[in-house]
Amino acid sequence: MAARKTLEDLFIHDLSDIYSAEKQLTRALAKLSRAAANTELSKAFETHLHETEGQIERIDKVVEICGVRLKRIKCVAMEGLIEEGQELVDEIEKGPVLDAGLIGAAQKVEHYEISAYGTLCALGKQLGREDAVKLLHETLEEEKATDQKLSQFAEQIGNPQAKKA
Repeated sequence: MAARKTLEDLFIHDLSDIYSAEKQLTRALAKLSRAAANTELSKAFETHLHETEGQIERIDKVVEICGVRLKRIKCVAMEGLIEEGQELVDEIEKGPVLDAGLIGAAQKVEHYEISAYGTLCALGKQLGREDAVKLLHETLEEEKATDQKLSQFAEQIGNPQAKKA
């Protein structure tokens, strides 16, 4: 693995890492959608899958704007978060309790992404890459909105149904 000696190196590494994370997430969201018993939750995962595909396209634009090359790395943090979600699917019967667990697992993913994009925005500002920061900030706001939707879903539907189960 190449050494990260400069802010630019760190920016490229973090961009490569979130690219890997988003790619992994596209595969996981389809599984989460199928695992969810609640149709609204299932649709929410499908909607986020389409949003994630757009976020990957946005990263491609950032790469183009910055004239950098992504590193071929695997985001181990996302791999672990996805594995945790898969464990829920494997261990809990399909229904309200699993749905509550899936919401929690999805929020862990969102919180990771929020921190990753926040860091990228800060690094991009330091490097004077305002065009890239604009795109990264757009994704950051989408991740925050998704987290809000998941919280509302958990409070209004997911957790109350799981409590009754």
